[in-house]
Amino acid sequence: MARFRRKSCITLIALVLLVLIVTVVLKALTPEDSPFSGPESVALFLNGKNDPQIQGDDNSRSDKTKMNDSVQSDKDLELEATLRKFPPPNYYLHAFYYPWFGNPKFDGKYIHWDHPQLPHWDLKVAQGYPQGRHTPPDDIGSNFYPSLGAYSSRDPSVIEAHMQQLRTAAIGVIVVSWYPPKMKDDNGDPVDEIMPLLLETAHKYHIKVAFHIEPYRGRDEVNMFTNVRYIIERYGEHPAFFKYQTNTGKLLPLFYVYDSYLMNSEQWAKLLKHTESNSIRDTPYDAIFIALLVEEKHKRDILTAGFDGLYTYFATNGFSYGSTQRNWNSIKAFCEDNNLIFIPSVGPGYIDTSIRPWNFQNTRNRINGKYYETSLSAALEARPDFISVTSFNEWHEGTQIEMAIPKTSRTVYLDYLPNKPTIYLEITRKWAAIFGGERRRWQE
Repeated sequence: MARFRRKSCITLIALVLLVLIVTVVLKALTPEDSPFSGPESVALFLNGKNDPQIQGDDNSRSDKTKMNDSVQSDKDLELEATLRKFPPPNYYLHAFYYPWFGNPKFDGKYIHWDHPQLPHWDLKVAQGYPQGRHTPPDDIGSNFYPSLGAYSSRDPSVIEAHMQQLRTAAIGVIVVSWYPPKMKDDNGDPVDEIMPLLLETAHKYHIKVAFHIEPYRGRDEVNMFTNVRYIIERYGEHPAFFKYQTNTGKLLPLFYVYDSYLMNSEQWAKLLKHTESNSIRDTPYDAIFIALLVEEKHKRDILTAGFDGLYTYFATNGFSYGSTQRNWNSIKAFCEDNNLIFIPSVGPGYIDTSIRPWNFQNTRNRINGKYYETSLSAALEARPDFISVTSFNEWHEGTQIEMAIPKTSRTVYLDYLPNKPTIYLEITRKWAAIFGGERRRWQE
């Protein structure tokens, strides 16, 4: 027993010495200004992570981050599930897109839906037709009525719905009507400020965005350079900004230039010819420039101006040389001979009598989708580089493939009956797949 007590005392003494040594070492290692060295440390632990009833700043931020991550993750999963429902986008199929509509909720007023009825240039003819502005929301400047109502192009939910419709149609690129900052068309507001939201939403849906440069006031070769530089510097690095790889391997933006014929070929050459001292070629702002072909003589003008290709825009077969479908094979041959890109434009029909009440001769009946399918077939026969659709939502001219619905009001509207509101999206989707298959065959 004595031996056992002696051993116990020795063990106890050794343990006490060990505790003293550890205490001295820890005190030496802990700086005097440490938050854990004084009474404040007790408060920190009582009011911090160890108390589940009290959330400090760090803890709440962490919880918020986790919540945001969870919400974002759910949104991503939901978006992925939505995208799986759509066909893959065809980046050789482009649709002209108009961001110029507005309503009181988002813009403080109606924009473009209240488009005036334009008088005929012949005063005698003009007297026989109504004039004045439309009065939305029941009376809008269109012969059809959109399923989204008289919407605002700034409304995020509208842009989201548009991207879903575009993906339903398998359209890979929207060609957005664009004016330089603070500039606008005769009936609208500036649209450049809408571009960031359009690009972001398009990117979510794997859609690309190209720019349709409108004939803004004072457009010339000098400010064209300035405006192209602005677009590329501001938007060129965005993942939704459309770029195309040329035959030489360069990855370049592609610009459509509406009413390009308003500038003569000598002016355009100063911007687009490699030989000119102030040319945009071989600069960081070089791009693929696509001119509008209206008259037959414009083919030579486009070539001598230094453009990279041409498009036809108008949805009315026979309205212009360029929009006349029987001419597309010879236009394609001209483009092939001169290393130009050919982009015929197809549309589901045309009617603009809501804003040009005298313009019946250019109306083209949709014939329940047959007009559109005939146009697409004619475009494919010409073996184009791209196909452009006029349009996704040019409601004034009745060329939209956006969903429309029957509407009962004092204004009489056309509709897509007996077909569904999605009929023209579905036709586009079908031909996007055909076009994709044909392109692969042409390349074999």
